[in-house]
Amino acid sequence: MRRSPWATLVVLALAQFMVVLDVTIVNVALPDIQTDLAFTPDNLQWVISAYTLVFGGFLLLGGRAADLLGRRRLFVVGLGLFAVTSLIGGLAQNQEVLIAARAVQGLGGALLSPAALSILTVTFAHGRERNIALGIWGGLAGLGGTLGVIAGGVLVDAAGWEWVFFVNVPIAAALIAVAPAIIRESRVETSGPRTFDAAGAVLATGGVLALIYGVIRAEPLGWGAGEVIGSLAAAVVLLVAFVVVERRSAAPLVPMRLFRSRGLSTATAALALNGAAFLAMFFLTAIFLQQVRGLSALETGLQFLPMGVAAIVAAVGASQLVARVGTRPVMFVGAIVSVLGLWLLSQVDAGGNYVTDLLPGFILFGVGIMGVGTAAQIAAVADVRHDEAGAASGVVSSGYQVGGALGLAIITTLSTSHVNDLVTSGSAPAQALVEGFHRGLLVAAVFAGVNLVIALASPQLTPDAEQLAEAVAV
Repeated sequence: MRRSPWATLVVLALAQFMVVLDVTIVNVALPDIQTDLAFTPDNLQWVISAYTLVFGGFLLLGGRAADLLGRRRLFVVGLGLFAVTSLIGGLAQNQEVLIAARAVQGLGGALLSPAALSILTVTFAHGRERNIALGIWGGLAGLGGTLGVIAGGVLVDAAGWEWVFFVNVPIAAALIAVAPAIIRESRVETSGPRTFDAAGAVLATGGVLALIYGVIRAEPLGWGAGEVIGSLAAAVVLLVAFVVVERRSAAPLVPMRLFRSRGLSTATAALALNGAAFLAMFFLTAIFLQQVRGLSALETGLQFLPMGVAAIVAAVGASQLVARVGTRPVMFVGAIVSVLGLWLLSQVDAGGNYVTDLLPGFILFGVGIMGVGTAAQIAAVADVRHDEAGAASGVVSSGYQVGGALGLAIITTLSTSHVNDLVTSGSAPAQALVEGFHRGLLVAAVFAGVNLVIALASPQLTPDAEQLAEAVAV
């Protein structure tokens, strides 16, 4: 039976749309989740971090497993995991169940997302058609992130926070039902053993998990506490073991030779910092708008919307600028603009005006972070061999997710500790929350500001059309 490549693209794009939508849709629901399940400010970040950490930690393994075991098979398995854990998350009656569901949901995303991109690349021939398909794929993914803030607000206000999880179930079920008829199975043909580096994925994810846990526990216990020291020591051991395993593995999760590319190394660092600044800004601002300014979830989503629109427009503009002036200037200017946006947001108080106070910061941050992100994605694939472009894209995508989870832990811990210190010293709780919001965004601005140095250290690269399309896709 002949299968239409464009029907295949619809199924793949809808799946990726759902995965990206999930990141922003949950942020808007955080205050309601915190109230209903009695999360502390420290623990609430795990609703986001559990997903992003596991997603980033297993993204490369998911891509390798799809190539060897069957791309359609892993795509459907990932969709199934995503649907089941979304249902469990919506039904969760305590923190532990929700966080565990979010972690396994991240694993589902890590299986289906790279499998979907691999299916797309083998479905469309190299050239114009593939570039169009990759452009549609990337555009819908960006649209998912933007619409998530509105969808989250509507669902939370109309039906409750549980529905930001329940909404995934019918979408995933429908995609699972039609996938066998629409998507052709494919895999890499190899004469050697079909092995992949599961140990590397477990060590990397476990190491970062231990690191994040140590950072979070340092706020209530102190840096000298045995639990904190033990967690940080375990992180070092696991991450060193990861490097050793990768160097010795016949089929490494991350070929270490890739990091000889200055473009890939600097792009990975830039995107990790971007992830930290973005996730922290979204997390802190969603709580600030609802708990300090008293907005509903829908009103909060609407206030975020211009940032998403600005980011989509900036992505198109940044890719065109990179083709003309190269990656380094776009990354450098993007870093400046994102820092300025965060600084403006850090000056907003409880009674500030949206149009004059919040809106400029949102727009500047959306433009700046997308300038950095687009230039970094392009640099990652422009500075490696064409046959390793997929692996390079996987590395920077993982860097963004893991860097985001780690940065969120650091920034929210510093923000929360500042709030607690102010309350202890006699400040009103409402004012302490505002000051903690300011502190968190200023720390996020420092993270974003490091990209000024990264940009200067990065190579000046001017990509071709195919490299531009590949960068947009991831």
